[in-house]
Amino acid sequence: MNNWWQHPSKVICQSSRQLAITRQQQLTKPAGSLGLLEQVAVDFAGWQQREIAQLDNIQICVFAGDHGVVEEGVSAFPQVVTGEMVRNFVSGGAAISVIARHISATFSVVNMGLVARLDGVADVINCSIAQGTNNFSKATAMDSDQMANALQAGAEQINSDTELFIGGEMGIGNSTSAAAIVSAVLGLSEDQTVGKGTGVDEAGLASKRAVIKQAIILHKQRLTTPEGILTCLGGFEIAALVGAYIRCAQLGVPILIDGYISSAAALLACEFNPSARSWMLFAHRSQEPGHEYILAALKASPLLDLQLRLGEGSGAGVALPLVKMALALHESMATFEQAQVSNT
Repeated sequence: MNNWWQHPSKVICQSSRQLAITRQQQLTKPAGSLGLLEQVAVDFAGWQQREIAQLDNIQICVFAGDHGVVEEGVSAFPQVVTGEMVRNFVSGGAAISVIARHISATFSVVNMGLVARLDGVADVINCSIAQGTNNFSKATAMDSDQMANALQAGAEQINSDTELFIGGEMGIGNSTSAAAIVSAVLGLSEDQTVGKGTGVDEAGLASKRAVIKQAIILHKQRLTTPEGILTCLGGFEIAALVGAYIRCAQLGVPILIDGYISSAAALLACEFNPSARSWMLFAHRSQEPGHEYILAALKASPLLDLQLRLGEGSGAGVALPLVKMALALHESMATFEQAQVSNT
């Protein structure tokens, strides 16, 4: 197997970062007074290899897949909703569809493996691995070939001219898969990583915890590598996100990470390829309790905390104008020298 995902990420330009830091120190404001906005501008300078970054080509890609673990009663919604939401994405009615139009982003939806047929649905990229994963509380979610194919499918969606990538996901049951992945990677209990997802009641919450505990015990011997964790506990859409994130880093494309499920994929991407972390910017703090552990593990400071838990890439899309504002301030604010000249 060609483990392309182990190839190193593109090297970040440190001289451009330093030029951006110097410029930030010269702008008409107290040093550090714009907080994370300053760091965003500096990071983009390093990523784009120029002191003043531009951000015109934004790509949003939503990966969709179904999860066999849904049969354990872990979701407040039936599995048919995954297919219905895919239709909603391409018809323009979903939150991320509205956001993509508003921020003028390139938008695509990828079927990674739905149970429902999508007859008559145009504009969906078909990369279906299977009709959903297996129930990971009873068997591995996928086999190693399916995992590799899903990683590759995600990687192949990245456009070479993209200046910022946002990955979204849709799949009833995928917050259970994400929680299981976070538990396995970080060695946390299901009580720490499981949240209400789509809004399950207390019985549903208990079911999610029990299912994850059972799965961790069942697959314990295989949860020692990222490949094993993804194969045993993942979803096809989560695997595609992992592949997309790694390929972005290898191509030198910055990534704006969304909420809990996308961050679980980012965590796993960094397990596959630690160098990918340097190309990630985290958009917001999710309401899902396990998200806090991911942010801590990756030493990430999210830009927003709006109590979001929708997924789809929506939180990252909402944060995008803030990123653009950070770059505009970096480019257009006067330096102290310029301000003195204008006042003479």
